[in-house]
Amino acid sequence: MSELTERRWSVMSERRCEVMSVTYEEAARLVRQLTGEDVRGLCVISDEAARRLVATQQPARGPHGG
Repeated sequence: MSELTERRWSVMSERRCEVMSVTYEEAARLVRQLTGEDVRGLCVISDEAARRLVATQQPARGPHGG
């Protein structure tokens, strides 16, 4: 299994961790959606890296955006 298909990716923005534990494809889709909503500072990073940043930010959404 490719790492890209594993639920190990997060999307970060300048405001918070937007989502954790999604596939890379799901993360990329969310980045496109949020770009259209004019959210800035978007990037896809590993959950491991996101956990290091999340302590200082708002809680992430779940895998289904909820």
